[in-house]
Amino acid sequence: MAITDIPIFSMLRTKMNWNQERQKVLAENVANSDTPNFRERDLVAPKFEEPGQIMARPVLQVALIATEPGHIAGMTMSGTKFQTEHKGSYEVRPTGNSVGLEDEMMKVAANQMDYQAATALYSRSLNLLKVALGKR
Repeated sequence: MAITDIPIFSMLRTKMNWNQERQKVLAENVANSDTPNFRERDLVAPKFEEPGQIMARPVLQVALIATEPGHIAGMTMSGTKFQTEHKGSYEVRPTGNSVGLEDEMMKVAANQMDYQAATALYSRSLNLLKVALGKR
């Protein structure tokens, strides 16, 4: 059994990848805080299956194929594989920008703490496996 087949590692890896992608989206929000008509974006949190429903399965890359010459290649704005969401903000400047730097920095800090927790769990789980295998 490969280590990638263990559900906890798969879930933690997905969570860490989501945190990395979210960091990019939040950085785009902060970078465009003065851009007219820019709307803040965020990623939808990943939903994990119930523990009894998780089965080891390979991760496949899905690509769009243009079957007709008139088709346009599609991709999300930041190229992320996670779903983005646009939340309505209460504060909109006269230029149409809805990014609040205070809110974005709070999201960045929370995202950083979530990432650190996931990496700590991942490394501790690896250490438990090493102890169980007698490699430590």
